[in-house]
Amino acid sequence: MLYVTKYDSPLGKLHIASDGEAICQVSFDSIDEDHIVCDNLTIFNQVKRWFDDYFKGLNPKIGFKLNPKGSQFRMKVWEILSEIPYGETLTYGEIASMISDNMAAQAVGGAVGANPIAIIIPCHRVLGKNGKLTGYAAGLDRKIELLKIENILK
Repeated sequence: MLYVTKYDSPLGKLHIASDGEAICQVSFDSIDEDHIVCDNLTIFNQVKRWFDDYFKGLNPKIGFKLNPKGSQFRMKVWEILSEIPYGETLTYGEIASMISDNMAAQAVGGAVGANPIAIIIPCHRVLGKNGKLTGYAAGLDRKIELLKIENILK
């Protein structure tokens, strides 16, 4: 069972899900799993403050637990995403080469696209070959705005 709250971001409403101990999902789409709407969990207050700071263009530190669910491969990709510094990017190919010499960038793209914790696990910091802006599950327009917040794009 998940607890869900909403956050009104400058880019649209975010749906935030927690198991009560950690953040499990952040999405611009609604949460499909069984859930209870609950706005008063401590972790929700923490993550909303984090988003307040993030959308002000600050680089807030994550002071709450994350608990994304996925395959071992996806978890590895999301771990790499979490290590991309604020204001910096990697390409799908660079991430693939961090995992294996023969890893396909397309496989990484599938895992990036399945990231359940948008923005906090910064999949928006992943670019295509030669720094090309490519897809984002929440829409390329939102990816562009997130990159502008971090001064990656002007």
